[in-house]
Amino acid sequence: MTELVENLMLEHLKRFQAGQERLERKLDEVTRRLSNLESGQASIIGHLGHLASADAQQQVSADGFDKRLERIERRLELA
Repeated sequence: MTELVENLMLEHLKRFQAGQERLERKLDEVTRRLSNLESGQASIIGHLGHLASADAQQQVSADGFDKRLERIERRLELA
């Protein structure tokens, strides 16, 4: 009888251990996927920074064109 109880306990412990191993593998997978998401997010943030910089450069260029156009209009007395 004692041997039966010991075997039953051993089987339960093996099941718990197998379940714990599955959870650890799943946690590792989730951790890897989260890391990939964070890397992607950092990349997107970097791209947004480059886009904002390009937008600012275009705005400066457009402002320069506006000044030149105003100067030309004044010279030609169109304004």
